[in-house]
Parts: sequence; structure tokens; C-alpha cells
Amino acid sequence: MSDQGNPNLPGAGDESGRPDEEALLKFLAQFGLTPGPDGRLNIEELMGRMQGMMSAFSNQMASHGPTDEAGMNWRFTKDIARKVTAADGADPTPLAAQHAAVRDATALADLWLDEQISFPAVARPAAAWSRAEWVENTFTTWQQLTRPVVTQLSAALGGLLDRQGSTDPGAGMMQPMIRAAAGGMFAAQVGQSLGRLATEVVSAGDVGIPLTQKPQVALLPTNLAAFSDGLDLDASDVLLFLALRETARQRLFAAVGWLGPQLLALVEHYARGIAIDPDAFEQAIESQISNSMTPEQIEQAGQVVAGSLFAPAVTEEQREVLGRLETLLALVEGWVDEVVEQVTRGRMPSAVALTEVMRRRRAAGGPAEAALKALVGLELRPRRMRDAANVWAATRATRGPEARDAAWDHPDLVPTAADLDDPLGYAEHGHAGATPDDLDAELAKLLDEEGRPGPHRVE
Repeated sequence: MSDQGNPNLPGAGDESGRPDEEALLKFLAQFGLTPGPDGRLNIEELMGRMQGMMSAFSNQMASHGPTDEAGMNWRFTKDIARKVTAADGADPTPLAAQHAAVRDATALADLWLDEQISFPAVARPAAAWSRAEWVENTFTTWQQLTRPVVTQLSAALGGLLDRQGSTDPGAGMMQPMIRAAAGGMFAAQVGQSLGRLATEVVSAGDVGIPLTQKPQVALLPTNLAAFSDGLDLDASDVLLFLALRETARQRLFAAVGWLGPQLLALVEHYARGIAIDPDAFEQAIESQISNSMTPEQIEQAGQVVAGSLFAPAVTEEQREVLGRLETLLALVEGWVDEVVEQVTRGRMPSAVALTEVMRRRRAAGGPAEAALKALVGLELRPRRMRDAANVWAATRATRGPEARDAAWDHPDLVPTAADLDDPLGYAEHGHAGATPDDLDAELAKLLDEEGRPGPHRVE
């Protein structure tokens, strides 16, 4: 932590650098350590109480399982997420009738989609999940996405502790507790974010990225009921509409092998480039460490620290990654919009109103935006989903649904951000004017033999 000028830390001093006794006593008082009747601190008692606090704190955190090499306690994180979902209301395990309703809706969705898209149904059976099951079934992916941030936090904290230790040898006894508290605070923030997200998502893939280890259609009946509340629409229509969206999305993820890994890689790439603001991080820890002796208090402190983690500066590389990620997410959701609009036309009058509900939900900041901002500092605003839907619709109208779906065969075939500005141009000739490399040339030759448009290099 900062050495001079901070009256809340041991080692602070006057302008000559001599320790400020009043500041030291004030700092120790935060932890219940006060001088005796003679006005002096008993060093043996001080060390014993500090060791006792650190031992108690370590035991409390250890009760939630081991920490990883970066100091992250993932079991504590999951426990917090489950606690947050429970606090929002009842989260019953779906009944057999609810499982059956989801399976029936998905079966009908598959029949309709078979008429419109070339991607086959996913292999795993459809399921109804509770919010807690959503946390459990997606947790591994969230670990993957947040691990780069954890690594950055660990490095930033290590730098702060090394700096403090070099100016104040006595601060060493505080380092294990500070490190554990900081790790616990971020673990709590991740858990809180996932818990809140679990109360909002209506399906396994509602965030727009593949969160399950294998593609699977799964809907959350509790959240479906909340989504339907006030819509004045038949609950079975809402279920079928959301089943259509989730089924189409999961078919896309299952059939397009490069898509899911690229979406996840872009999020991780962005997270690796984030900058932790060391001063804000330091101040946040200083303000909360005295209140962070129990897991419950750490959970509360996590909210305070979370707002101080990410520096506002974004590098040029991150801007480029963010642009690619926003475009790719828009293409996924725009494609889902397009195919669902096609299969429901003439069959499901309520689909028009439900599509507008989904658009308003996005405009207000959907689950993806909230989750990625809180967890990896990513300011995601997929504003171009309607443009993407127009590109896919124009491609289908011009060259047929086969050409629309064939664009997913290779990353260089899908529309670029520039194509979203010119949907008719892309619909007619794809990426006109781009120069393919050798791999693209071979792929273009193969596709030309099949009578399908060849690939072009993304700008």
C-alpha cells in the first residue's frame, strides 16, 4: 500500500519519514488492537492477536474449499451465487410437467426449424433448469472467462504489497490477510454478478455466448414466468417463442465448430488486456479491510471493491477486439432473429409482439452486457443486431436460406461490420473486392464446385 501520507496504514509518518505514532495506533485500532493502561502496546500480544485474526480468517475461507494459485476461492464464489439467487425468491427444482413442457416446445421448435435452416438438432435432450442449476451448469465457462482478470488482480496486489513491504518491514505480517481479503472480495463480486444474472436469463444461451460444455437447449421456468408477467400473452406462446430462439442458437453453436471458441477467445483476449487501477484498488482495500473478517462481510465489501477495479483506459487492441466481439454477437443474435421470424410467420401471431419485447430488453441492457461489464470490465453494447438481421434476411431473399447459413462455414465468410452498413451488397456478392489468401483460395475452389459462394478476407 502507499507508504507516506496515508494515516490509515502503519509506516505512515511525518515529512521526515519518522513513524507517526498516532496514525499507527489509529490503524491498529481498526482491528481492536489498543494500548494498555500504561499507553504502550504489548508487542507479544499484538503479534498473537494478529496471528489469531489471520488464522481465523484463513479457516473461514478454507471452509469454502481451497484457493487457486491466484488466490481465488471458486467454491466461495459459487456459494455466493447460489445465495444471491435464493435471496431473490423461490427457486424450486422444475417439476416433471415443466420438463415435459420444455421438451414438447423444443420438439415443435425443431420441426419448424428443420424447414428453414440446414443445421441439425442438438444431440442432448432439452431440459428445464432452476436458477441454481444454471449457475452449476455454466460455472466452468465463467471461471474460464474471469481467470484472466483474477491473474491481473493477483499481479496488481503483489505489486502493492511488495511496495509496502519495501518501505515498512512491519507490514509483512498483514500481507497474508490483505491478500486473502482481496481475493475474497473479488470472489464475492463474481458470485454476486452470476447470482443476479441467474435471476434474469431465460435460457442456457440467453447471454449470447455458449456457456455449457456441450450445446444444450435449457429453459428456466421461474424466469420464464417473470418474463411473461404483464405481457398479456399466452404462457405457452412465450415458452414456444423462447424455445425457438434457444433451439436455433444452440443448433448454430453445435454446427459451427469455430463460432463458440472464437466468441470465448475474444472475451478472454479482452480480459487479458484490462488494466487494474492500482491506486483505486489500494484505496478500496484500505477502506474495507477492517470490515472484512468474515465471509459475510467480505461479500458486502466485494461490492465496494468491484467498482474500483478497472481503469477507464482502453487500448487500441482492446477496441479492435471489442469491435469484433460486438459484430460477432450481433451476427449470432441477428441470425436467430431472422430464422425465428421466418418460421413463426403465418403460424404464430404473437411472435411479432414477443420480438419487440426482446428488442426492448436489449435496448435496456440485456444479460450479456450486465454480466460481461461486471465480470471482465467489458463495456459491451451489441447495437447492431437489427442490422445483422437485415443482412441475413437480404441474403436469404437474394440467394436463398442455404447461402445465408453457408456463410457460417468459415470465419472469413460471415459479414463484417462494413457489411452491416451495406446489407444488399453483401447479399448479392459477399465480401466483394477482398483478396483471399491461399487457404481461402482452396476453400473458394471447393465451394465453387458445389455452386456456393466462396470466402473472402475480413477487412
